[in-house]
Amino acid sequence: MPDNNDVMNINECEENSEAFERFGGESVCIDASRIYDSCADKDCLDNLPVFFQQCVQPIIDNACNVRLKDVDVITVYIGLEPVPFHRGFYTVEMTFFFEVKLDVYPTPASCPETVCGMTVSTKKVVLYGSEGSVQIFSSDRNCEHGHFSKESRNLPKASVQVAAPIGLAAELRECPPLCVPCCQIPESICKKFGGEFVMTDRGKTVFVTIGLFTIVQIERNVQMLIPAYDFCVPEKECIESSNDPCEMFSRIDFPTEEFFPPNISDLGDDNNGGCGCGCK
Repeated sequence: MPDNNDVMNINECEENSEAFERFGGESVCIDASRIYDSCADKDCLDNLPVFFQQCVQPIIDNACNVRLKDVDVITVYIGLEPVPFHRGFYTVEMTFFFEVKLDVYPTPASCPETVCGMTVSTKKVVLYGSEGSVQIFSSDRNCEHGHFSKESRNLPKASVQVAAPIGLAAELRECPPLCVPCCQIPESICKKFGGEFVMTDRGKTVFVTIGLFTIVQIERNVQMLIPAYDFCVPEKECIESSNDPCEMFSRIDFPTEEFFPPNISDLGDDNNGGCGCGCK
């Protein structure tokens, strides 16, 4: 006997079919990316060493304390390899590069100096990505010797979505003898910071703890049959921008919520009736 969910799904299908027929739709075949597998993670990345340029490292060596000010994801390098003897599964290896902003205190009562550094973390997951053994030729790729080029391997595509990282803690320690990055630092990141990072001859090292939320997914391009009602023709007219600053300001709504702070009852379940950090 079908349960309530089955009955609801059947009713929804019937309603969609009726709407499809009413608006004179048709079935069309499209080439789209289908997600075959995905996972979400909440990671606490602790004891990550921060690396600095030659001009910044002496400031760290002479510091008595540091405070983590901000963390941002610079980029994520993604590698994808089939899992041996496990058909259709792939290892997704991600290397996260973070920009770390710190307040550095040379003495306990002094004003801090803000510096930036870089830290790295790696992560591996295994996901299902199905199989494909065909060769793919495409006209939108570079044409070589009058022939269309093709992909070397018919692998699925892996992607990672990263929420804004949370800087949890920073600690200043004496530099351990083997404190090096877990991978080679790309030249593009070195250029972003203005030069090579100091890897040896450091007096002190900053270690940070970062909270990270990610969603990893594997997808493939497949041909899918979908209902289509009509082409999407924009109905909204384009509004020209004005050079009059007062006219632009007049379009901004009054920020009422900025003048009236919310009550504790307006915060919802996220506050948990406690200290605001998840404790009760």
